[in-house]
Amino acid sequence: MGLYTAPLLNSYQNMKRLLILGGTGGAEKLATQLRAIARSKTTSIPELEVIVSLAGRTRAPLQSSDRVGGFGGVAGLQDYLQTMNIDLLIDATHPFAAQISHHAAVAAAEVGIPRLMLVRPPWEKVEGDRWIEVDSNAYAAQILPTVAQRIFLTIGRQELAVYSYLPALWFLMRMIDPPLSNTPIPPGEILLDRGPFDLSQERSLLRQYQIGAIVSKNSGGEATYSKILAARELGLPVVMVQRPPVPDSEKVSSVAEAIDWCAMAL
Repeated sequence: MGLYTAPLLNSYQNMKRLLILGGTGGAEKLATQLRAIARSKTTSIPELEVIVSLAGRTRAPLQSSDRVGGFGGVAGLQDYLQTMNIDLLIDATHPFAAQISHHAAVAAAEVGIPRLMLVRPPWEKVEGDRWIEVDSNAYAAQILPTVAQRIFLTIGRQELAVYSYLPALWFLMRMIDPPLSNTPIPPGEILLDRGPFDLSQERSLLRQYQIGAIVSKNSGGEATYSKILAARELGLPVVMVQRPPVPDSEKVSSVAEAIDWCAMAL
């Protein structure tokens, strides 16, 4: 069960409740704007309590939250939705957080509440990009020996073990938090840093470490896109891991669209 970090209940029995499954900058902006709208009481959105939940994978998340931790699968999330009398659910998790998105789809359907996905658009390949598009980190690791010997690995810490059996390659591994002590990792150097990163910074990093290729998830957004720009500029290949499938759902790509959805759904 999650760790509650703020009181969630209030005395207004007629107040609607929205649960945002967060973890992205869009989730933070959405929560901030909806709370401001609710305080202003000048729009068609009725009184609304916004509850933000984070998975807790990042030790020092940029986004504030009302609860941290998992729900205990579909049954746990369904129980939470019912216990907390949640009226609306917005899934604004990371594009690669496929499991919680599937859990949210099933739980919301079982409880019978409206659900929306706020999904930032993926990056699109343009002229000058040398992308090798793959469906998984496992396949990326399989082909890397034929791509380059020095790799900039920018997939976070969750799937480092997939690359640990490649001792002939060298990896610069950038992530926000260090890997767990028992995680097998490939040879190389760990760089702890958090975006956004600018183009000159990424260009210098690639040159300093003599990087021959980048491995990246197609997360979309602006915070880490500069590495793609730098790779294009330097003519480096990018092994691009494509997003996992997500449940069928109504989807929007902007905070403004998500706010409009809330106004119509309430």
